[in-house]
Amino acid sequence: MSKRELIDTGTDKRYVRRDEQGRFAESDDVGRSLSADQRRQAKTAAKPGQGDRGDRKR
Repeated sequence: MSKRELIDTGTDKRYVRRDEQGRFAESDDVGRSLSADQRRQAKTAAKPGQGDRGDRKR
């Protein structure tokens, strides 16, 4: 599982995850990702760079 990378397109910011060939495997809008994290509490604690996979300890 690769780390997420922040891409600033100029109009929005996105978290992307790349596959083995360097192509985009998945993409999430930053605002949507952060607001979704605040709405619910995940059952697992995620490691650094894997924030979309669960909660992070505060």
